Amino acid sequence: MSNRFDMDREAVFQTLLRTTQGAYAESAAMTDFTPFPDNVARQAVTPFHRKCCDVFCQDKALASQKYPALQDAIRAASDAVHWRETYKDTDIGDDFMDRFACYCIIGENAPFMSAAIRLFMVYMPPHFYYPWHHHPAEEMYMVVSGNGVFRRKGCLDEMLTEVSTSFHESNQPHALETLVDPLLCLVAWRDDFETPPVLTPPSDMS
Repeated sequence: MSNRFDMDREAVFQTLLRTTQGAYAESAAMTDFTPFPDNVARQAVTPFHRKCCDVFCQDKALASQKYPALQDAIRAASDAVHWRETYKDTDIGDDFMDRFACYCIIGENAPFMSAAIRLFMVYMPPHFYYPWHHHPAEEMYMVVSGNGVFRRKGCLDEMLTEVSTSFHESNQPHALETLVDPLLCLVAWRDDFETPPVLTPPSDMS
């Protein structure tokens, strides 16, 4: 029974890697940001469940036209991955923590590792606000399904839809908001992987 479970989970992870790589390679913005690594290594990951996983998996409004296989693969891996608690022990609140869903596909506490990139999935339900935050790593978002308002300090707000991308410079404050639709993204980091995101103080936004 254990061997069968391990085989099934391995198939889920390999499908996740294959579909992620395929969608990434189709985006010129993502590949220009940083090429998908050719030295991705499999590593052990201990599953860690959070309530946000259930919110993501139960969202019937997500419907990717361009990347349905990737969306399905991200969901299929939900029970076998380590769901992140990026803003634990901050004053962001339980409602945010329970509805903002993120797990790492390539990186720490992820099924795969590479020295060249960190790659995450990020999900936000409808009518959700991800407040201003920043981090040293440069970042590229790619919308897999849904849409949302992307905000970057010093830039005009953008409504991004499926296939659209948004680039964040090192330590550039940025924020996201969904309206009537949910949002699912691939998020890539390059350089300075060790420093996690932090909420941007209001004083830094003036």
